[in-house]
Amino acid sequence: MIDWNRISELQADIGADEFDEIVGLFLEEVETEIDDLRSGAARDNLEAQLHFLKGSALNLGFSDFAGLCQSGETAAAQGCADQVDLNAIVASYEQSRVVFAAGCKTPIKTV
Repeated sequence: MIDWNRISELQADIGADEFDEIVGLFLEEVETEIDDLRSGAARDNLEAQLHFLKGSALNLGFSDFAGLCQSGETAAAQGCADQVDLNAIVASYEQSRVVFAAGCKTPIKTV
């Protein structure tokens, strides 16, 4: 679910203070997009939205969530946006966030 090697690599590359800032920014930006997915408002721009979420997820090691975003992005690009399971994507993000928070050595802020 979480690529802990990616987390360790990111922490080593940027340091603890910057890591906390990156996590906070990630959560803030992703939560905005997740709220759109929850409301169903994302269907018109779903491919771009899932592309953004996928990139953000990969940067922070949310591997399962990134995979679902990739699948949804591909489906949307093929004209099948209505077949993308937004509930599964949102649930994966929420589960990943819980696992990440529990396994992170530094506390993360909730948004």
